[in-house]
Amino acid sequence: MTYVEDELNSQPECWTRAAEEAAGHTATLPAAGERVAIVGCGTSYFMAQSAAALRENAGLGETDAFAASEFPQGRRYDRVVALTRSGTTTEVLELLHEVKGRTRTVALTADPGTPVMTAADDVVVLDFADERSVVQTRFATTALTLLRAHLGLHTDAVVADARAALAAELPEGLVERTQFTFLGRGWTVGLANEAGLKMREASLSWTEAYPAMEYRHGPISISTAGTATWMFGEAPDGLADQVRGTGALWVPGELDPLAELVRAQRLAVAVAAARGLDPDRPRHLTRSVILAP
Repeated sequence: MTYVEDELNSQPECWTRAAEEAAGHTATLPAAGERVAIVGCGTSYFMAQSAAALRENAGLGETDAFAASEFPQGRRYDRVVALTRSGTTTEVLELLHEVKGRTRTVALTADPGTPVMTAADDVVVLDFADERSVVQTRFATTALTLLRAHLGLHTDAVVADARAALAAELPEGLVERTQFTFLGRGWTVGLANEAGLKMREASLSWTEAYPAMEYRHGPISISTAGTATWMFGEAPDGLADQVRGTGALWVPGELDPLAELVRAQRLAVAVAAARGLDPDRPRHLTRSVILAP
């Protein structure tokens, strides 16, 4: 078993622990009514997108998500939340230093022995969800689970769905597809983006991701008998039939969307295996992007 397989299989336990610990971080994480920016790079940026949409849609305060390198310095926030598994990502550390003393910052990380521990004002360490694999799975979803629990949006049913996602067979014929499109709505757009990234990283697949309502505005033109379209959450009316009409395989979101991401992670590993690739050693990637001064 690869590192990434072992790590993605451990997600139900990691989510349970994160949800249990969330109450202990109430004072550290954003309070209701605060104006918040959530930042990250790569996978962490996509988790930031989901977390921001969840918080704002819950009526808890205006919340934006940015790639750390694209943070708008002219805007003012009550708190900046940084997601960084390694605690060493250059863009995240630079941003934390730039806003220090002006905006309260909190970092969610997996490694307590890294520079982020002093770069941020507050730190939440999820070391039980750290990973050996370059490809992120459990840290990202555990960080999002912690934030969902903080927002009062996590239930035991999410963990049950994650176990179902690990136990069920992938849809027949899915691994053999040549192109994959992931769709989301609201907070699941970030999950769709992350599913596409997992497929690219682990299996070198041609993947795309869109807000579901945007799929009919051009991207559906690539759908054919060799492609698959996977929905995270409830699909817009008529879209499933329209995709099936192209000959593409339609994969409905039947579980909690975060559990659907676990299924997509499994697909990435399965496609990598079918293509003779090692998902623990993705091409051109390292565990953390550290840029020279």
